Amino acid sequence: RDRFILSKGHGCLALYAVLADKGFFPITELDSFCSSESMLGGHPEHRVPGIEASTGALGHGLSIGVGMALAAKINKKTHRVAVVVGDGEINEGAIWEAAMSAAKHQLSNLTVLIDYNKFQSYGPTSFVLDLEPLVDKWQAFGFEVAEIDGHNPSEVLAALEKLPLKNDAPSAIVCHTVKGKGFPMAENEASWHHKSNLSDQDITDLYE
Repeated sequence: RDRFILSKGHGCLALYAVLADKGFFPITELDSFCSSESMLGGHPEHRVPGIEASTGALGHGLSIGVGMALAAKINKKTHRVAVVVGDGEINEGAIWEAAMSAAKHQLSNLTVLIDYNKFQSYGPTSFVLDLEPLVDKWQAFGFEVAEIDGHNPSEVLAALEKLPLKNDAPSAIVCHTVKGKGFPMAENEASWHHKSNLSDQDITDLYE
C-alpha cells in the first residue's frame, strides 16, 4: 500500500474526516476532537488508526517520507510515498536537507505536495520569509515540478495520475490554494490561523 504523511499536521481535521469515512474509526469520534479524552488531537499522532507518523513539529514529515521512500527502494517495493507540506513549514531547514537527500537517491517513488496558500501563522509568506521563486527552488534541489490549482479535484487527480513526473527524480506538486477557501470571513485572514474561541457572529458567518 502507498503511504501518506500530513507533515503540516495542523491540517489534521481533513485527514481525520477521511479516515473516519474510510472506517479507520467511528465517525462519532470526530465529535470529540481536541477534547481531553479524545484520541484526535490538534496534530495527528501515530496511535490513531490510519496515521503513518506523528507530525506537527513542522518540517519533519518530509524527512520521514524520504526514509520510507528510500527503504522501499532498497527493498525493491513498489509502493509510493506522498507528503503534504505547508508553505510556511518549508521555511524549515530540515525540509531542504530532506529534499537534497531525496534528489541524491533519485526517489521517484516520493511526491511532495506543497499547500501554497501564501499565508502562514501571522501573515503573508512574502512578508514573513519570501519563498519565491518557489518552483525554481524545488527544481534546483533536484525535483521535477508541476503547478496546479489545489482546489480543483480534477487537476489534483490528473497530477497524481502522471506520477512519477520523472523516472529518476522525486516529484513536487505546487498546489496554489486560498487560505480559508469557502469561508469569506476567513479567506486570506491570518487571524483565523489560531482562532479557537468563536464569537456568536463568527458562528453565524460560518453557517451563512
